[in-house]
Amino acid sequence: MAATQGPHLWLRAETKPMEHRAALTPSTAKTLLDAGFKITVERSEQRIFDDEEYEKVGCPLVDFMSWKTDAPADAYIVGLKELPENDDSPLHHTHIFFAHCFKNQGGWKELLHRFDAGNGTILDLEFLNDANGRRVAAFGYMAGFAGAAVGVDVWCHQKLTKNATPYGALKPYPNEDALIAFTKERLAQAVAGNNQQYPKVMVMGALGRCGTGAVDFVRKSGIPEENIIKWDINETKGGGPFPQIMEADIFINCIYLNSKIPPFITREMIDAQRQLSVIVDVSCDTTNPNNPIPVYSINTTFDKPTVPVESSNPYPLEVCSIDHLPTLLPRESSDMFSHDLLPTMLALKNRSESPVWGGAENLFKEKLAASKA
Repeated sequence: MAATQGPHLWLRAETKPMEHRAALTPSTAKTLLDAGFKITVERSEQRIFDDEEYEKVGCPLVDFMSWKTDAPADAYIVGLKELPENDDSPLHHTHIFFAHCFKNQGGWKELLHRFDAGNGTILDLEFLNDANGRRVAAFGYMAGFAGAAVGVDVWCHQKLTKNATPYGALKPYPNEDALIAFTKERLAQAVAGNNQQYPKVMVMGALGRCGTGAVDFVRKSGIPEENIIKWDINETKGGGPFPQIMEADIFINCIYLNSKIPPFITREMIDAQRQLSVIVDVSCDTTNPNNPIPVYSINTTFDKPTVPVESSNPYPLEVCSIDHLPTLLPRESSDMFSHDLLPTMLALKNRSESPVWGGAENLFKEKLAASKA
């Protein structure tokens, strides 16, 4: 018996540089097709999954960025990262992606006004929550895992080059084992030149998904357990700033920011005596007015992974604030996220009965109203 015809999903190609992940993998696409969904896939040269992998499971391929002109009005436009910049055209479709505009980030009103002008809708992947308020799918674990990898490698680079050269561009790894093997080799070299001292790594938000990923990578890299400082709600309930952060070599911020909090660190702290030389802001609320790490102001990229922090203290301090860190391991990140998202995607068949999708739509309407206030 043939499956009931489901919604039409249009998997758009990502336009963010170095974004290799996909919201739908060939495997999850096959499951959705078997459930009666229609799936159209845009060709992409940077996606980790080859176009042919989708074609083999039954997805028709269409041209890059053709959703803007060819996608039917009732198709869901599915992606991960931001839509192309320098475009103010009205948006007519329902988009499922990380819009990065519901926490008053830079340009949030302008994006919402484009959806308003076209009568479109955002169903934001960041705010798909179950009945307990927990996200149904997230890249948090892999973001923390990859962020820790970058942080450790930046520290190694500082030690190996004596800060003589800037940290170079990043490229995705084929799998987790390759990343761990590379990091272990780099650590061995750096530690040998650092009087056999491993870095102290402080993870803020260590009990969450993101923090767990960060701690897991630090352990797998071979850094001793006693060098891993794990902080969460109990350690931070008194409110910042926290001078203890200055005693670590690497600080990895993994909190989920949803309200105004005191800053974790201040410029006065980084000007004073410190051990800290690497900050990885995995949370990456760079343009959020409540950013708890107010010592930098730009997102970094895979081409330029770190930005130096100006300080009267000559000891170096670099920040990594890449907002799509999981693409360092794009296939594993996509597989994990898409697998977790699958039950919710299947629920699109009866979207009006789904509290997850209903909550996402209500949030969009709430934020749209706020953008007009």
